[in-house]
Amino acid sequence: MSIQDIRLLLTDVDGVLTNGKVYLSDESEWIQFDIQDGIGHRLAACGDLPVGWLSGRVSKPVATRAKHLKVPYLMQGKLDKVMAAEKLCDKLDLKLSEVAYIGDDIIDIPLLEAVGFAATVPYGRVEVKKASDYMTEAQAGDGAFREVVEKILKAQGKWAKAVEKFHQINRENSETSNDVYT
Repeated sequence: MSIQDIRLLLTDVDGVLTNGKVYLSDESEWIQFDIQDGIGHRLAACGDLPVGWLSGRVSKPVATRAKHLKVPYLMQGKLDKVMAAEKLCDKLDLKLSEVAYIGDDIIDIPLLEAVGFAATVPYGRVEVKKASDYMTEAQAGDGAFREVVEKILKAQGKWAKAVEKFHQINRENSETSNDVYT
């Protein structure tokens, strides 16, 4: 299968959607997300590319951000990422070959090797880069997710229509809503 056959985009969170750093105090956890990646989520939705987050950790800020972005599939605390992806694929009647996955560390390698399109970030470990079909130019937490969304939608000939739909939705919502989810 090829990138044109991708029907679902899954991504790791820490080290892909974030810079991989977690800031902790006695009562709080902070992580940083990029607005370009937020717009990437909206563009994926406009291009009919469902998105899921697959993380080995459980994090309240991750759940909050996923809710803001209206991420349809959030899977946290999943150390066996292949099993988690297979369960989601069964639910959606997809094959792993129809899934793209973005990962950065060795926990991601089995899923990167199982999917139809595997991507990583420059921050990714050497072994992850070897298991990937594509490495983003953008750094982790700095638009790398958005770059992969664009790559998939452009390869599928859906990019222009997704951008048009994105602008149409923004025009329609600009007068009626403050619910911007970027």
